[in-house]
Amino acid sequence: MSEVLKAPLVVEFPFTRSLGPVQSAFLTGLRERVVLGVRTSDGRTLVPPVEYDPVTADELHDLAEVAPTGTVTTWAWNHAPRRGQPLTTPFAWVLVRLDGADTALLHALDAPGPDAVRTGMRVRIRWAPERTGAVTDIACFEPYDGGPAPLTGRTDGHADPVTGIVAAARLDYTYSPGRAQSAYIAGLADRRTLGERCPSCRKVYVPPRGACPTCGVPTADQVEVGPRGTVTTFCIVNIKAKNLDIEVPYVYAHIALDGAGLALHGRIGGIPYDQVRMGLRVEPVWTQDARYPDHYRPTGEPDAEYDTYKELL
Repeated sequence: MSEVLKAPLVVEFPFTRSLGPVQSAFLTGLRERVVLGVRTSDGRTLVPPVEYDPVTADELHDLAEVAPTGTVTTWAWNHAPRRGQPLTTPFAWVLVRLDGADTALLHALDAPGPDAVRTGMRVRIRWAPERTGAVTDIACFEPYDGGPAPLTGRTDGHADPVTGIVAAARLDYTYSPGRAQSAYIAGLADRRTLGERCPSCRKVYVPPRGACPTCGVPTADQVEVGPRGTVTTFCIVNIKAKNLDIEVPYVYAHIALDGAGLALHGRIGGIPYDQVRMGLRVEPVWTQDARYPDHYRPTGEPDAEYDTYKELL
């Protein structure tokens, strides 16, 4: 039996978002070791604050300070912390209703073990040594035996308010291709592009999927396609991607390889970005020891007629 292929993959999309007056005040307050909630028309105090009442949909703007102490309403033990979580040692995820609040805040509780955690226990905020105006300014919660901590009396007037944050979205996982894609990857190592033909509709899928998503039947008939193909549609990229050493603007296109029943995507090079067009005939360019084409370049052939690729758009 051949070795099972696998590789670590990361999908990451950090993005910048602006803050409204309520969220701005909340994060600015955390930077100053002040916890702010927002008061509703019926007198409830919501922490974390929201801009609209989840019950009435009324716009909210009346800020109210709550204490950095509170009560655990429910919890779950995390025995194996992951990258990016608040603590590197085992801890409890807790919902804490801060003194003066009517809703609970989700965060980490630093405790020696699950036997030390219980619903109803008293806790307080452990502030991060360096604070920047983010929820991570609360390093975690810790056990506490006292009553409500005194308030600072500050709900506004902080200098240099936080007006935006960078929200990081990241997924780490291990990918293992099946039979069909393993053959496709092995073919690329020999600079060949292999697809599989559906025995029912006869469409050739590249990359192969092991089954036809239209007919629902297995695909085992291997077909070599390309290497040349036709640009069916494309986009001009004007924003430089992180860790991608390609100068903008550049073109990414859907390319229908000769003999394939659908288009795959690839970068177009060897031609000014504003000269790329639908129907352009292209061929792959391989760099030394590459596992897949670096980009596609024009072949010099006449453009393909629209009717020859219109079903592949």
